[in-house]
Parts: sequence; structure tokens; C-alpha cells
Amino acid sequence: MSIPIKSERDIEKMRLACRAASEVLDRVSALVHPGITTGEIDQAAADLMADAKCTSAFLGYRGFPGNICISLNEEVVHGIGGRRKIQYGDVVKLDIGVVKDGWVGDTATTVPVGMIDEKLQRLLTVTEATLELAITYAHSGRRLGDLGAAVEDEVTANGYSVVREFVGHGVGRKLHEEPQVPNYGRRGTLEKLKPGMTIAIEPMVNMGGSAVKVLEDKWTVVTLDGKPSAHFEHTVLITKGEPEILTWRKKTLLK
Repeated sequence: MSIPIKSERDIEKMRLACRAASEVLDRVSALVHPGITTGEIDQAAADLMADAKCTSAFLGYRGFPGNICISLNEEVVHGIGGRRKIQYGDVVKLDIGVVKDGWVGDTATTVPVGMIDEKLQRLLTVTEATLELAITYAHSGRRLGDLGAAVEDEVTANGYSVVREFVGHGVGRKLHEEPQVPNYGRRGTLEKLKPGMTIAIEPMVNMGGSAVKVLEDKWTVVTLDGKPSAHFEHTVLITKGEPEILTWRKKTLLK
């Protein structure tokens, strides 16, 4: 379980880990361009983590072979960097997790490569806006079912679907802690949020149906119908007042 962090010293360490993740994500996002390979992006991320005096939270996790997760187009999450070249018009999901001084920061964004199709741009815009909506539900005393229901209602109202097999999660000393933070649910259900809890909220939204499958590499998750997917994520600290976005970024690539 994501045990509430009581020490201000530990909260500050969590802030620093999340800030490192956010800074790496910003710099990696700027490297995405036509012709670069996903493997080159993965290696650049590793170099940036070393510069920031942190390490990958993903590399070796349950055998995962990459420093980051990099997923293109119909790939939803958990893509592995390799020889594939980024193409103009792609959408690239970058998921960054770092460990700094024993604490984990976790964040993700979806990067459009050049001028993308208008319908695809709308998918990205709605998904990022849905993450922002979800964060408004991350208040002490609210239930996770309220947050999940709000995400699913917003997504379906826009004609899209949420991935149900993969969800957000508690994060702190470990990459994946309880509670799970689903992007669907029923209001008034699931765990109540408490001050000091740190959770990763991450809508994964498909342009088509919600069904997904895992490829033969046993990691890369793709949409079953082959339609594009978008993914945005922030690590959020529950407080006695407004939620604190620990992986807040100074800029967004979509506005």
C-alpha cells in the first residue's frame, strides 16, 4: 500500500525524485524527431538520468529490458526501445520512471511528431485534459472510484475508450504500490485518499475499442483493433488541501 508519508523530509525527497523524472521527460521529449530510433531515445534517456544522478525505475523491473517505455501509435504502453525509426506523423508515448535517493518519480506524455492528423491531435488533447480532470478528484476523503468514474465518463463522452487491463498506482519507495488507480469505476467505491499518499494517475485512452493485447516480446501492449492510443501521467501528492502535482512540467507539447 502507498503508506502516507508523514515526514516532511521524505516528502521533499519524493518531490526531488519526481522533479528529476519530469526534467528527464522534458529533455527526452525534445529529442523526438523523424529518423531517430526508439533505441537511441532510450539510450539518451539513460544518459540524462545519469546526469541527473538518478537511475531508471524500469530497467530490470520484472525483467524489463529498457530504460524507459517508448510506445508508438497503436502501442499503448510498455514499448521497448530498439531499431524502429520514428516517422513524421507518429505519436510517441514516453513513460519515464526514475529512482533518486530511494524514492521513485513516475510520469508520461504523448509526443506528436510534426503535424499530425486532426483526429489524432484531438485524441491527445482529450487525454491530457482528462488527466487534468482526474487530478481535481485527488482530494483527501474522496474515493478512487470517484476519480475512475470521472475519467471514464469524460473519455466515453468524447467517443473514446479507456484501457481497463492497465491502471495507475501508488508510488513511493517502490514503483508500483497499492492502491491501484483505475481509469474506470463506480462513484462512492474503492479506497479513500489520505494526506501524504502519492499516486500515479495515468489515463490510457484508445481512439477505438478498449481491448488490448500483449505482443510476443511479452511487454509491448497494443490496441486489438490497431487504432491509436494516447497516454499521459502525473505523480500526485494528496494533501489536506489541493493536490500537489509532483511531476508538474513548465510546458506542454500540446498547447
